[in-house]
Amino acid sequence: QVQLVESGGGLVQAGGSLRLSCAASGRTDSIYGMGWFRQAPGRERDFVSAIGWSGISTYHADSVKGRFTISRDNAKNAVYLQMNSLKPEDTAVYYCAVRTTPIVSTRLPSSSTEYHYWGQGTQVTVSS
Repeated sequence: QVQLVESGGGLVQAGGSLRLSCAASGRTDSIYGMGWFRQAPGRERDFVSAIGWSGISTYHADSVKGRFTISRDNAKNAVYLQMNSLKPEDTAVYYCAVRTTPIVSTRLPSSSTEYHYWGQGTQVTVSS
């Protein structure tokens, strides 16, 4: 099993920045991909960003492309989400997730069903 703990959420004004962190523990040697999702009240959990094991391949949702950057530090078993130019519509609970089976597609996984372990979430609130 893999345990995930997110941190870094908070309240920020529109146009501001936040950096989310996710620390993995347990069977971290089984991690093939890591991702971030978010869920706003009354909405489904949406894909935000994903990164492959090497950290070279990344994939972002169109809604955050150019504003958010995902990165990982395998030595620390951590993944990060740098969020710049935040908008009120970015307000949500942000979840870290990992995939523990090989990624066979050329595209990084972007569906919640393609991930196997989840963190408890961290709240991000962007005020206008």
